[in-house]
Amino acid sequence: MADFVTQVRSYLTGLQTRIIDRVHAMDGGQVAFVNDAWEKGPQEMLQGQGLTRIMEQGVVFERAGCGFSHVKGPKLPPSATQHRPELAGAPFEAMGVSLVFHPRNPYVPTVHMNVRMIAATPASGETVAWFGGGMDLTPYYGFEEDAVHFHRTCKEALDPYGEAFYPRFKKWCDEYFCLKHRGEQRGVGGVFFDDFAELGLEGSFAMLQSVGDAFLKAYEPIVQRRQNTPYGERERAHQLYRRGRYVEFNLVWDRGTHFGLQSGGRTESILLSMPPLVTWSYQRQAEPGSPEDRLMKDFLVPRDWLA
Repeated sequence: MADFVTQVRSYLTGLQTRIIDRVHAMDGGQVAFVNDAWEKGPQEMLQGQGLTRIMEQGVVFERAGCGFSHVKGPKLPPSATQHRPELAGAPFEAMGVSLVFHPRNPYVPTVHMNVRMIAATPASGETVAWFGGGMDLTPYYGFEEDAVHFHRTCKEALDPYGEAFYPRFKKWCDEYFCLKHRGEQRGVGGVFFDDFAELGLEGSFAMLQSVGDAFLKAYEPIVQRRQNTPYGERERAHQLYRRGRYVEFNLVWDRGTHFGLQSGGRTESILLSMPPLVTWSYQRQAEPGSPEDRLMKDFLVPRDWLA
């Protein structure tokens, strides 16, 4: 198992580097990423290390964060065992790459991607490992070609491992990235999976790599298409208002956030997904027939984008 863990770690650190290098180039290369390496020692709840890489106030991206972490702990937190009660209290090892990019232009959607592996060793002594992750798109203004491209890329990444995975993980994403307290989708979805080991260690890891490798193919063309779209105060105000929904989901519902905080993870890195600016308005209503209204009625609803 140790060799396999090394293999997964090597892939994840390489993925982080590839994505950051590309995003830095997409932004124009003028604003540097901050490299924040961290380590947790034996006196803390978790032991391990990670690298948070973040750029703020870029040309294209107002905030772009991508973190790698590899930690070990004495007991799985509740958020990780709600579907695996037999592993409650087991020591664990977790590693992953997680990113959220918040663009400056309201016509460029926010994006999230995460790929991870968790391994636990229950009292029986046999290590159990599983994978999770996916990617999802959160537009502020809806464009069908963007949503179709994003979903098609997700499907192409999964189809070699089984054509049933995309519809299954797409549905899972729609159900997961839902603000249940508002009855509202966070965005146009993508794919999401968790507790996954159906293809065995090697096969499941291969599928994970396919998803991670597809991220830039899914997102970069959308950024290039929208980043120079003119916008004004109205669009900016709408973007900041919708970012509030992003914050609500991450703090109230996101299992990754809960896992990190419950297990004693590094708070600053866990919350790199937060947007730099956000607003809330009481009972704000979009003007009927407006682009903001169309976002709510045509895009922030579960929909088969590839029909």
